[in-house]
Amino acid sequence: MALSNKVAIVTGSARGIGRAIALKLAEVGATVVVNDIGDAEPVEAVAGEIKAMGRQSLPILADVSSASDVAKLVEEAITAYGRIDILVNNAGIARDQLLLRMSEEDWDRVLAVNLKSVFLCTRAVLRHMVKQRWGRVISIASIVGIVGNPGQANYASAKAGIIGFTRTIAKEVASRGVTVNAIAPGFIDTEMTQRLKEEWKQELKKQIPLGYFGSPRDVAEAVAFLASEEARYITGQVLGVDGGMAISWL
Repeated sequence: MALSNKVAIVTGSARGIGRAIALKLAEVGATVVVNDIGDAEPVEAVAGEIKAMGRQSLPILADVSSASDVAKLVEEAITAYGRIDILVNNAGIARDQLLLRMSEEDWDRVLAVNLKSVFLCTRAVLRHMVKQRWGRVISIASIVGIVGNPGQANYASAKAGIIGFTRTIAKEVASRGVTVNAIAPGFIDTEMTQRLKEEWKQELKKQIPLGYFGSPRDVAEAVAFLASEEARYITGQVLGVDGGMAISWL
């Protein structure tokens, strides 16, 4: 899965799954633009880890739910490296609440960060990918976007939207050598799942045929495959990385 001479942007890559994806892409040869919002230190730390591998990396703070910030992100990447080959739409937040208690603000913010960002970033990079007639767009959806989950109407709607978006854009750009796919992780061992009560974790594991939570690396390996030439004939697909959880729920 060599990605030498390829340039990737990974949104939301300062920590968790995004960090694992950025490091994996660098491991297999890519130059990686590390993006997140807020504190610059963790973004620069991930870029530093990549540079320590002997790869190039550029840390960029940008709010990917903002069109102007996305334009700046892509412009800086093009200025630095001259091309964009891979986009990983990973940025996301959760603001969980039952629908009758959910505020309009929490609905809007989750849809903006989790779904609008995918539209903005994909639109911005496709102009370059279409011209070079090669590109990979990989968006991180969720098992919740397939099966739903109480208390996550906003999150599930955004993730389901990513799946519909992926299949549509795959049809629009396939003739230009650009593939567009999504990954739907199940429960992954991140800061969010680590905060769950132990009894809840055990109950969730009972619903996973493999019997354990995945790691960020499991998602990163799937991203690296879809970004590679080995996946050249795969587009418009949703790859579940969930230990079999979706088949136990459906």
